[in-house]
Amino acid sequence: MTTEKCFAKGSVAPGPVPKDHIRLYSMRFCPFAQRARLVLNAKGIKYDTININLKDKPDWFLEKSPFGLVPTLETPAGEVVYESPITCEYLDEVYPEKRLLPSNPFGKAQQKMMLEHFSKVTPYFYKIPTGRKNGEDVSGLEAELKEKFTKLNEDLVNKKTKFFGGDSITMIDYMMWPWFERLEIFELKHCLDHTPELKKWSEHMLEDPAVKITMHSMDTYKAFYKTYVEGKPNFDYGL
Repeated sequence: MTTEKCFAKGSVAPGPVPKDHIRLYSMRFCPFAQRARLVLNAKGIKYDTININLKDKPDWFLEKSPFGLVPTLETPAGEVVYESPITCEYLDEVYPEKRLLPSNPFGKAQQKMMLEHFSKVTPYFYKIPTGRKNGEDVSGLEAELKEKFTKLNEDLVNKKTKFFGGDSITMIDYMMWPWFERLEIFELKHCLDHTPELKKWSEHMLEDPAVKITMHSMDTYKAFYKTYVEGKPNFDYGL
């Protein structure tokens, strides 16, 4: 069962997860949920999708996922896993074909440490547009974001690789990508002007089949984001 339209409060819970599938509870425009969608597609895992109205969550969903967050995974056995880094690592372990995380403990730890660093970057994607909308001076925040991008750029320069884990895409690239995909919507694309290697990384990411499958057009993103900023997100925009 895959539905595009969101399930909201009062909706009937979907049936059991089919035997050879895994179920993803998602929201079409959520960057955190996109992480899981990228991993599922990159690894060729059979899955079905149930989209959730994050403003008006169904009670049955909150019973499965107490934080009410997407992505959440459910197995045919009724096992539930949530939080985006946890869901992605779980998928990599349960479906070992085409591993995305390094097999050696240090390599894995490096990617997790890098993800911790990146978790300090994501708030800027929300703080800056919100501040701008409120008429605040966001130049200081933009300077901080540029500094963080400079560090990421240096990392690629030092590694001399196309991606953050080597010359092919690994988990850390997918964990970071959804926010770079949205730079134009947040009007932050200029923050990449001084980071040529990071810019090249973005171009390489756009060539990846899993990235292409999980993307929306910029017009669709912008239209949804407008409804989000206005406080009435249209999760079913474009359907």
